[in-house]
Amino acid sequence: MLKRAIVRILILAMAVPLLAVPVLAGIVVHEDGDKKIEIGGRIQLQYLYSDVETEQSVDELYFRRLRPYIMGTVTKNWVGKIQFDFGKAEGSNEVAVKDAWMEYSGWNNMKLRLGNTKMHFSREFLTSSKTLQLVERSFVGDHNFGTPDRVLGVRLNGNSESKKWTWGIGAGVASLDPAAGRMDFDTPVNRSTDWNEGLQLSGRVDFHPFGYLKMSQGDFDRKQKMTVGIGAFTWSNDDDVNTYTDDAGNAIDPDSVDLDSANGVELSIGYRNAGWSVDGEYQIVSGDTIDSSFTGGLYANGTTDLNKYSVEGGYMLRSGKVEFVAGYDSLDADNYEDSWNRTAVGVNYFFNKNKTKVQLTYRMSSNFAGVAGDDVNTGFLQFQYVF
Repeated sequence: MLKRAIVRILILAMAVPLLAVPVLAGIVVHEDGDKKIEIGGRIQLQYLYSDVETEQSVDELYFRRLRPYIMGTVTKNWVGKIQFDFGKAEGSNEVAVKDAWMEYSGWNNMKLRLGNTKMHFSREFLTSSKTLQLVERSFVGDHNFGTPDRVLGVRLNGNSESKKWTWGIGAGVASLDPAAGRMDFDTPVNRSTDWNEGLQLSGRVDFHPFGYLKMSQGDFDRKQKMTVGIGAFTWSNDDDVNTYTDDAGNAIDPDSVDLDSANGVELSIGYRNAGWSVDGEYQIVSGDTIDSSFTGGLYANGTTDLNKYSVEGGYMLRSGKVEFVAGYDSLDADNYEDSWNRTAVGVNYFFNKNKTKVQLTYRMSSNFAGVAGDDVNTGFLQFQYVF
């Protein structure tokens, strides 16, 4: 099975680059004084092959992300952006709203944003999918395992004059899909009728001793940069929607459970120099279910602590065309038999940096979903085109 998977991936890897041409990121279609309109988009075509020891192997070719956006300003110091994702079309959900915000930048070294946006937890989640070294995010950046997704609210970001210090605070409404096997945060903009809702607060501080290092991976610049960051969030159920809890406070579904609260802390680091790049992140995310006796999925006796860490790195050849990458991440939960560990290796080929590239990642999972001895191997091939 493994040999067949590798052959399929290599065939597609040779075919996809033939479609590639250089592109620009964002196209200004109108500009007149303070008035400006920009359009752009992200296309990520992905082939996935998963070899499950206890089940039949699965392969799939699909649009991982299909995201057009429009961004514009008609007033000085104000800008707005709307972005959709057609790659998430499922059933009656033909489109998902991603970024949808307005931002004020008239203050010195501060920006205020209102709307649906990422907040301040998890450096990896705050890193755009366009610049990830591995095709998929690790546990620390995955909203399925306790990392908050976009929030409908307000955030304030700032930096020191030298940009060696950056910071942010935010507050808003966040939803949670009440699945026992996940702590799956999502935005209320795309909510389902059974999702829990509540208030989320977040904040972070990052230190950049050698100059500002943006939220991205890889090292095209080949200059020494480093960042160390801490982040935190808290979320509390507002009790408006608790579909899977009865009037006595008992869970009624072994596969779905309403979450009462969640809290998380993060420590992250990034380093770039001479083509080498390393990103590391450690998180503890705790969650309590409304039913304090619930056991299932991630939870034991109504609670769980998700211990997550990730180390990812790579080396960019001097040409800036080829990057070799690898990573290791781990997740442990209170109700897991053993920690879920994953090792990934891959190679990226760039036609025009992150605007046009092909990525090949092979990920080996042990103790899948916390089940001791359950191993899964997955291959990802992704073509990315950004304009």
